[in-house]
Amino acid sequence: MKLFKNPKWLRDFDFPFNKFEEIPQSTFDEINKKLDKIIGDEPLVTILIAAWNEEINILRCIASLSETKFDFPIEIIVVNNNSKDRTQDTISKLHIKSMFEKVQGCGPARQLGQLNAKGKFVLLADADCFYPSCWVNDMLAVLKKKDVVCVYGRYSFISSPGFPRWKLYMLEKMKDIISEFRQLNRPYFNAYGISMGYIKELGLKVGFINDNFWGDDGQLCLGLMKYGKIRQVRSNRARAWTGTRTLERDGNDFTKALMSRINKELKRFFSNFNSKLPEDSYKKTS
Repeated sequence: MKLFKNPKWLRDFDFPFNKFEEIPQSTFDEINKKLDKIIGDEPLVTILIAAWNEEINILRCIASLSETKFDFPIEIIVVNNNSKDRTQDTISKLHIKSMFEKVQGCGPARQLGQLNAKGKFVLLADADCFYPSCWVNDMLAVLKKKDVVCVYGRYSFISSPGFPRWKLYMLEKMKDIISEFRQLNRPYFNAYGISMGYIKELGLKVGFINDNFWGDDGQLCLGLMKYGKIRQVRSNRARAWTGTRTLERDGNDFTKALMSRINKELKRFFSNFNSKLPEDSYKKTS
């Protein structure tokens, strides 16, 4: 994690485009040249991304994934989740697998993706995030351990006006500490599609929720718990990086965003020590 500045490698993917029409063919050519080196017909890993109205963000995300360093071939599937912008045009110009899901929601999109995935392992990524070149390797290093069926990684925020990096660093430190308590008996509260992996065969048995349900990733993790262990990937170098969109929902104010999350965690803190799994429907808070 960086205390005062965003990582330098993020600059390579901070394209100055605001809409599809502004993207030159040379940018696609450069990304595709790198993708052709890592994508194979018999992949060990499928990176699965659901995209809704992300015509520029998905370009940045795939550009970062094109730098992946891994000893085995991978595949990248992007499921266009009924986008109304030119997300599909961006996806179609990249050397990745494209699908379309008209039912709104990450659950239906991810279910379609995993049904068509070739990899033995599936890694979930978000369309508006950036991934370091070691991400796949570090996630698989934990996922391939004995009896492990699902893993989740950590993530950091890219600083923006009103959200300086040093404040975000403190928030991330708090998140990491909380995640250790959750890991005791409620690891599914740590499992986010921003950085999550699982064994495809078992994921197909559990399945994603096929409606517009927020928390499909955690629900899948909960279902996987009966098959084996859920583990954290604590590697800081493998952190995914995302913008502050989710924090800005609380009014573009860091203090409000921080207090909102603290209050939510306090309400359910002691449940982390209860080993009994919930019998009612799964409900997830951010």
